[in-house]
Amino acid sequence: MSHSTYNKQWQEAQSSLMDLLQQEIPEQPPKPEKDRLAAFQLLATMYIKYIQIFRKLEQCYDQIVHPQKRRVLRHVLDGTMGRILELKHEMVNLEFSEYHYFDDVLSDLKLTPNDVEIPIPKFFINERYDVLKEREKLLGKILAKIGPQEKEDQKEELKMSLEDAIKLIQVHERARQGRLRAKFMKEIREQEERDRKAQTQGAPTLDPDVAASRIQKVWKGFAQRRRTKKERDEEMIFIGMAPPPLPTSIKNTPQALALKTEATRRITQSNHENEYQQALGTIKEKIKETEGPDIKETMMDQIRQWFIECRDAQGKFPEYPDEDDGGSALIFKEKSPEELEAELNDKDGDKKGKKDKKGKKDKKDKKKDKKGKKDKKGKKKGGDDEEEEEGWKMAESSFVPSINEGTEKFKSVWMTRDEKDNFSQKHDAELIKEEKRKEVEEEIRIQVDELMRAELKNLKAAVDRDKGKKGKGKKSGKKKKKKGKKSGKKGKKKKKEKDLTPDRDPIFSHHHFSYLQECSVYTSKLFAVTFRFFLPGSQAVHEQAPLTKSVLLAGPRGTGKKMLVQAICNEVGANMFDLTAANIAGKYPGKDGLKMLIHLVFKVGRELQPSVIYIGDCERMFKKKIPKTDPTDPKRLKKELPKAMKGVKSDDRLLLVGTSRCPFDGEMKPLTSLYQRIILIPRPDYASRHLLWRRLILKNNGVITNLLDVSSLSKVTDGYTPGHMLTAITQVLTERRIQTLSKKPLQSVEFIAPLARIDPIYKEEEEAFKGWYAKTPLGKKRAKAAQADEDDGGGGKGGKGGKGKKGKKKGGKKKKK
Repeated sequence: MSHSTYNKQWQEAQSSLMDLLQQEIPEQPPKPEKDRLAAFQLLATMYIKYIQIFRKLEQCYDQIVHPQKRRVLRHVLDGTMGRILELKHEMVNLEFSEYHYFDDVLSDLKLTPNDVEIPIPKFFINERYDVLKEREKLLGKILAKIGPQEKEDQKEELKMSLEDAIKLIQVHERARQGRLRAKFMKEIREQEERDRKAQTQGAPTLDPDVAASRIQKVWKGFAQRRRTKKERDEEMIFIGMAPPPLPTSIKNTPQALALKTEATRRITQSNHENEYQQALGTIKEKIKETEGPDIKETMMDQIRQWFIECRDAQGKFPEYPDEDDGGSALIFKEKSPEELEAELNDKDGDKKGKKDKKGKKDKKDKKKDKKGKKDKKGKKKGGDDEEEEEGWKMAESSFVPSINEGTEKFKSVWMTRDEKDNFSQKHDAELIKEEKRKEVEEEIRIQVDELMRAELKNLKAAVDRDKGKKGKGKKSGKKKKKKGKKSGKKGKKKKKEKDLTPDRDPIFSHHHFSYLQECSVYTSKLFAVTFRFFLPGSQAVHEQAPLTKSVLLAGPRGTGKKMLVQAICNEVGANMFDLTAANIAGKYPGKDGLKMLIHLVFKVGRELQPSVIYIGDCERMFKKKIPKTDPTDPKRLKKELPKAMKGVKSDDRLLLVGTSRCPFDGEMKPLTSLYQRIILIPRPDYASRHLLWRRLILKNNGVITNLLDVSSLSKVTDGYTPGHMLTAITQVLTERRIQTLSKKPLQSVEFIAPLARIDPIYKEEEEAFKGWYAKTPLGKKRAKAAQADEDDGGGGKGGKGGKGKKGKKKGGKKKKK
């Protein structure tokens, strides 16, 4: 697409954002929402609209080549991503569920589920491409050093004796000779059969015209059948009942051409960015040379004029503002000399008064708080109706101001800007001059402040000499020293954690951990659920978004839990540290070794963030009894890992991800205390299975024709997981079967036998997962909310009938129990 297309798309996204901001920043605070269903509808509508805006902004940021536009876009994009996370967090707290259904909202907005899929921002990888390539080379060198040891061990294990080798060769040679003998005997028998038929039939007696007509008949029938089949296939494709044929050349497809154009635009982006960075330096130097002297003279004249006005008004020269207070920038504000001098004189008195009154005020505030708490308690005892009528209120957003700021910049600069002359979409020099002029003024102001402080000191000294006064300069110097001491006391830092490897390069500390970077996607639905934990790929979003330190993915075997973790790591460009019990068995033994292991993981993870700490079969860490024959020692990290996770802060882009196929085997309390979020991954539904069958067959070099009934195959495989489907497909689509696909098309019957040998996920196992999830903190909250809705008289989520006396009594009885 062209530059104008993406600019138009940006304007559409910004206009939608302006409409949403009117709802986000109303003139009057909105009233609390008593109906929980209406509150969820509001959140869901905003969530879907923000996702649509996010999709447009992400595509624009990826393809717009103008460097200054991209900076405004990135600011708004980060704010939009953060707001999506906040709304998702609000919906989870309101509904007590990680899964939400937007069918009614999508129907009202006339959208399809594909319109609200969350794409993974491409800048996660593109902006860190060079860093990831260097890291990949480094890890390759480390693995190359360790690799030969493992290969030598494998060679030693594969060694066989000379006698076994001779026997193996003899077996293969005898088999080869047997195949050749069978081939020769077959050819001999065929030749004998031909000779026998020739003797019995004799010479051909058919008339040539009759023979020709028979050949014509056969050929015309074959040609007509082929033509009819082709027309039928074209008709089915036209009405949408069959997929279009795969192109013979992948390079010439529209999708391939679009990807090529996108890659070309990214190269143009980097070229324009380099030109922009060079222009920043050259334009700044040019402003310094041409406008710098005039700016300096103007500032000095204004400050001297201020000296004279203050002396005329107060009879003495003023105190020069400190650098911490802004220096001469305070002077250039629109204030009279008397007001500015009064402010500077009152500052010292205010500081002393604040110190004296601080203790008293704190005590008064504490007393007031205590009184307020007592009053609130009294209200709780006296009447619950007042608090219940408050209803639901949306929490304050940390990202709406950022979105508003970016939107205002768009309206003031880019909304009505004429860019007819900027066809190539390079940087705008006038905007750079406006920004750099401010920087030059700031730098010159610091130099001018030093000169004018010396000049003011000389003027005061001259006046003091005339009046015979001395010592004021010394007092002012003492005051400055005291200020420096105070600032030094405030700057005390907290104690840092002890570094067990102070002299070791963190990059070379993680050679014992597996680095996985493979992309495999299960379904967009599951990917969107877990993607919200990685949406803060931007550091600015991550620091302000609701913090999620750990996630547990629970589900039956073959549902793609580990594959999902690998896909997310690949898409975000994160490093994966595998702390599964089997992977770390025998490594870093003892208590000191365990501490070193945890220290290295978190040190390297922080150095190479974003990072994922992965634990497979994590429920074994909290299992009551472990067999003595188990050499992996799964309880090894039970104490040290939770301690280390407490030290993870909002600026650390670390995430602990655990996977479990039988979470009910572990203790609930320690498991839920370590993992903040628990996502239950079920077996796929019909639509997901239909999509998976098609994708997996094509991925394994299969061909889908009308003879392959994918719909029936999806219906029959109810209860099977993607892992089961992939196993069946790999068993059917062997190399020999793939070679015969042109003559013998693939049929759905072929997959039945491999599937029959695999046990599906039975209903009892699903019920066990549902029962376990109901005991999690979020499951308990959801059950309580459902019970409260039933006690309200069947008002559903909203509870339109209100909470009557019966509901209170029932709640009270349950609490007493």
